[in-house]
Amino acid sequence: MNEESKSGKTPVAGDWNRRSVLQTTAAAGTLAVLGGITPGLRSAAWAAGTEGLEKTKLTFGIIPLTDCAPVVIASEKGFFKKHGLDVTVSKEASWANIRDKVNIGALDGAHMLAGMPIAATLGVGALKKPTITAFSMDLNGNGITVSNELYDRMMEADPEAMKESPVSARALKKVIDADKAAGKPAMTFAQVFPVSTHNYEIRYWMASAGIDPDKDVRLIVIPPPQMVANLRAKNIVGYCVGEPWNERAVILGIGRTLITNYEIWNNNPEKVFGVNQEWADKYPNTHLAVVRALIEAGQWADKPENRLEVVKIISRRSYVNAPVDVVKMSMTGTYKYLKDAEPTPLPDFNVFYRYAATFPWKSHAAWFITQMLRWGQIEQPLDIMKAAGEVYRADIYREAAKSVGVPAPTIDLKTEGTHAEPWTLSEATSPIPMGVDKFFDGKTFDPAKLMDYMSGFKVKNMKVPLEELARLNS
Repeated sequence: MNEESKSGKTPVAGDWNRRSVLQTTAAAGTLAVLGGITPGLRSAAWAAGTEGLEKTKLTFGIIPLTDCAPVVIASEKGFFKKHGLDVTVSKEASWANIRDKVNIGALDGAHMLAGMPIAATLGVGALKKPTITAFSMDLNGNGITVSNELYDRMMEADPEAMKESPVSARALKKVIDADKAAGKPAMTFAQVFPVSTHNYEIRYWMASAGIDPDKDVRLIVIPPPQMVANLRAKNIVGYCVGEPWNERAVILGIGRTLITNYEIWNNNPEKVFGVNQEWADKYPNTHLAVVRALIEAGQWADKPENRLEVVKIISRRSYVNAPVDVVKMSMTGTYKYLKDAEPTPLPDFNVFYRYAATFPWKSHAAWFITQMLRWGQIEQPLDIMKAAGEVYRADIYREAAKSVGVPAPTIDLKTEGTHAEPWTLSEATSPIPMGVDKFFDGKTFDPAKLMDYMSGFKVKNMKVPLEELARLNS
């Protein structure tokens, strides 16, 4: 855990309190402000106006997780309305529902796993449907939780490894090896979707200790709200999921959280807001209005003085449907790993705006593609950066950010794992305070050296030879 997290102090980001003051009037002054925006946007919606918007009645899907907050807050606090949009928020049962409903147009857009637009565009696990994101919804937010029984076995197998913080999977490897020697079947773990951050995080964590997640365990898909019930029923021994479903198991006393994804990769990308490419092409002004509203909602939700209100709103039955006290735990800067322990300060567990959290980094998309390749989900060689840039649309974000007066990065790529302390992104329209970005195993990700990164994995199940990838990614 970094020094910020130990102190319990929330870092101050100079721009996260800024709010746009643009409002539509017929005054020449407002037109002057909008003069720098492209002509097609000069009549876009402001302050509940609808001029220039191709479509105003919209339905957006969410999954009941704390990181649905930007969409919910944009609806509940009037940010969508401010930008001329009449939005219905639809709670969906699974990520497959989200994918399919966006694909067929039953939803205009949705809260998505960061890998979903990439997978849809490439045809990974489903029919190809070009899908894009121009807005990253948050950083961090997940955890890996195991049953009390497995926790006890891990403690017995390697008590020293279990004392480490963040905890490695070495003790789990010893339990798995003991089960193999005894002829026992592989243990079953769960994650939420094949192309989810959760899938890649639990695989990354296991593989770092020499566990092959495709051979040494059984890894299945379970929708987030069903994780706790399956753990209680002993259908699974552990899972990787977003909040509040780790804390729910902890508070009920049926499981213990071993590690959060913040500790696996400090300030990692988690969810995005995704739309079909054809939808974005048909409704470009509407899309920009959506991104503007979400940026402002993310700003509002990231202010400490607003977090309790965010918790109360998203806890409702129509959204997350979980007790306020459970949702509050991670959303207000603390985290409880086991029922009888004191909460641990984790001020960056949920980040909705700080550290350029809302920016769709092309390098983040490239990292997800490397993981899809690593685990055999992509079976044909591809130009990783080209694919990443087609899906993660920084150009659209920058246009929206400019019109609401917030800073935006002027670069599309950044390294990961190279900052152990807070730093400042100077390649931006104005400097942006950034957070730490270390991986728990000490690795670094340089988007300019993709083949070096991929060749460094000891545990992998690739279906595309590295030499074939290298020809397209030199």
